[in-house]
Amino acid sequence: MAKNLVIVESPAKAKTIEKFLGSEFQVESSYGHIADLPSKEIGVDVENGFKPKYEVSPDKKALVSKLKTLSKAADTVWLASDEDREGEAISWHLAEELKLDPSKTKRIVFHEITKTAIQKAIENPRSIDYNLVNAQQARRVLDRLVGYELSPVLWRKIKGGLSAGRVQSVAVRLIVEREREIQNFKAVASYSVVAEFANEAGKTFKAKLPKNFSTKKEAEDFLNKNIGSIYKVADLETKPTKKTPAAPFTTSTLQQEAARKLYLPVGITMQLAQRLYEAGLITYMRTDSVNLSKEAMDAAQAEIIASYGKEFSKPRTFANKSKGAQEAHEAIRPTDMTRHTVNIDRDQARLYDLIWKRTLASQMSDAELERTNVKIEANNHSELFVATGEVIKFEGFLKVYLEGHDDDEEEQEGMLPAVKVNERLQNNYITATERYTRPSARYTEASLVKKLEELGIGRPSTYAPTISTIINRHYVEKGNLEGQERNYTQLTLQSGKVGEKSLKENTGSDKGKLVPTDIGTIVTDFLVKNFETILDYNFTAKVEQDFDEIAEGNIEWAKMMNDFYNHFHPNVKNVEENAERESGERILGTDPKTGKQVSVRLGKFGPMAQIGEADDENKQFASLRTEQNIGSITLEEALNLFLLPKVLGTYIGEEVEVSNGRFGPYVRHGSVFISLPKGEDPLDVTMERAQELIDEKAKADAPIATYKNEPVQKGVGRFGPFIKWSGLFINVNKKYNFDNLSQSDVEELIEEKLQKNIDKVIHNWEAEGIVVEKARWGRSVIIKGKIKIELSKDVDAAAMTLEQVKELIEKKAPAKKTAAKKTTTKKAPAKKK
Repeated sequence: MAKNLVIVESPAKAKTIEKFLGSEFQVESSYGHIADLPSKEIGVDVENGFKPKYEVSPDKKALVSKLKTLSKAADTVWLASDEDREGEAISWHLAEELKLDPSKTKRIVFHEITKTAIQKAIENPRSIDYNLVNAQQARRVLDRLVGYELSPVLWRKIKGGLSAGRVQSVAVRLIVEREREIQNFKAVASYSVVAEFANEAGKTFKAKLPKNFSTKKEAEDFLNKNIGSIYKVADLETKPTKKTPAAPFTTSTLQQEAARKLYLPVGITMQLAQRLYEAGLITYMRTDSVNLSKEAMDAAQAEIIASYGKEFSKPRTFANKSKGAQEAHEAIRPTDMTRHTVNIDRDQARLYDLIWKRTLASQMSDAELERTNVKIEANNHSELFVATGEVIKFEGFLKVYLEGHDDDEEEQEGMLPAVKVNERLQNNYITATERYTRPSARYTEASLVKKLEELGIGRPSTYAPTISTIINRHYVEKGNLEGQERNYTQLTLQSGKVGEKSLKENTGSDKGKLVPTDIGTIVTDFLVKNFETILDYNFTAKVEQDFDEIAEGNIEWAKMMNDFYNHFHPNVKNVEENAERESGERILGTDPKTGKQVSVRLGKFGPMAQIGEADDENKQFASLRTEQNIGSITLEEALNLFLLPKVLGTYIGEEVEVSNGRFGPYVRHGSVFISLPKGEDPLDVTMERAQELIDEKAKADAPIATYKNEPVQKGVGRFGPFIKWSGLFINVNKKYNFDNLSQSDVEELIEEKLQKNIDKVIHNWEAEGIVVEKARWGRSVIIKGKIKIELSKDVDAAAMTLEQVKELIEKKAPAKKTAAKKTTTKKAPAKKK
């Protein structure tokens, strides 16, 4: 038994640390938190100083028992969880639950997983920092109180199953308010003027008129003034300028830049960064700090001089913008600056490359530029055209890296040809193009993180889970707006004549941007109306500052909780008793057939349209289509919903009906449901079109072969073409002709897949039809038919008996049946006949 037990949070981190410690050290993982507030009760004693009730989750009990045994046998226990508040709380829970002897327990922290950092940490241990623990407890308890007290109010006043959170609700509010700005925005047209000139050497360049014209007539009049004009260079200004590199990455700037340059969602960026950190390749990835250690700066300087030369090196420090930049000591950087690339998973390698370049560039010289402004005058009017250009005189940090921007419209200035004052210029053409003002852009994940950080809401560890939460709870969705076609006019002066042509552009396309759902909008409006303080941006930022003060030991966390709760709880009670139910109802007008009111609102099964008022016995209902929302649907669109479902006729002895459901419009043929292709309107579907879709579905579902007396089907999914056999989905790579798979192709694909799975299988009880195999992230999974049970990481699947496995399956099976039953009963409201 090793004399020293080191406990970290993850197996990957444990594996890396083991390489740097000798045989006297045993490294074990706690797999994150071992204790937390209970999931089925509030778990906070409000009357007794907000004392939290922590419990070990059932799937961690075996692990805790194992760690207890190991800690009792060890001479020293080293708690080596991460250095932020969450990590400090994990160490505290370990000390409490394992009942560790303080005299033989040491807390160590390190910002990077390298041999030097680990050895330095062991040489400088400390005790648990209870100020950091209390800051984490305050956040956990406050968020639990907000969630547990607000959510039931939403169930009673809006709809069951809803939830609210201190940070998530504010994030949704930002997205809802931006959407309203866009909906209320009125585009204004104006004409921008661009001219192309050629200098005496025949080199062409473009210049703009600094102002726009409000009307087509003004633009046309200006072009007519230029007929027969003589142009010359009126003024030429050249001045040196500099560009300075951006600071090394913090958590939020890494998330933003990875989204802009690598197109990675925030959550994926953090997963990749976590793996890079645990592999010892980068420093800790949750940080507000832009500082680099002296050792890191020296290493960067040496690498810059070796790779690019001394003139490219300029060591520099950066000031932290965030008041709460106390989570860690350094920015995110590579642990070894001489390692330019890493030979690992592609996305991890791309993220590492981004971090390496940003870190190196931050210690490099300014880029030296020369900016030229040319003013061009005409002989018969007073307006000046302006051309700007930029020339790089010394690359500096641009040799390695240039920071991205959220503004898609940012124009890059190019080089200008050589011109001189009074030089006569030839005008090739002048265009006056109609352009429309644009509303603020919808938030991307990256720009939302930037906004939250600017407002001081949340901390590095909260951004990714906040965005995941609001998407998973369907308050927000990734937009799939195709945009609308819009006509615009362009006037052109060329060869002494003004011509006009009509052009088209697509406007409003916003794929992948964050768009609020109807339920997200309704919940936000209710919370803003009734819980103004909780949804207030300044209040939410103030709470974060209070957590920072607790971490510094300046205020008691129980006092902070008391001040908050004494205001919050009475507000909850008042809303429960006095607030009206909220459905987001919007009255659209009157049904011309019945003369009854037409409205839209949130119903039990989602957004719906209604003909008739609440007390009308003959009300009619129809579900909104997936692409429609309560805030923008028109009266005509709502009335069209009541034309469905529509029976088209009979085909092959079964009724054919077209309708709209929870997952979009569809054709029903007997008991078979076929989704309509994207963009196809169910009201336009004819019997002939329905038959086409039915035949296509039958053909797609028909077996293409058999293997071991079981049918083989094929299809195309999100990961490309596949075949399906006996519950297995097998990707078909490009070496096969997917349109014409032979029996031998099918057998080869299935057998290759089965061979790959042999290495994964831990147990295969064939008579019982049960397989236990290795899954991702160190877990194992039990499979019996359609039942899949994922085991926790600490469970040794190889040691499980058949009886234990069957017991888990029996527990799972009834739950699956119940869930299925519930799902089938939730039908969308149908139109009353």
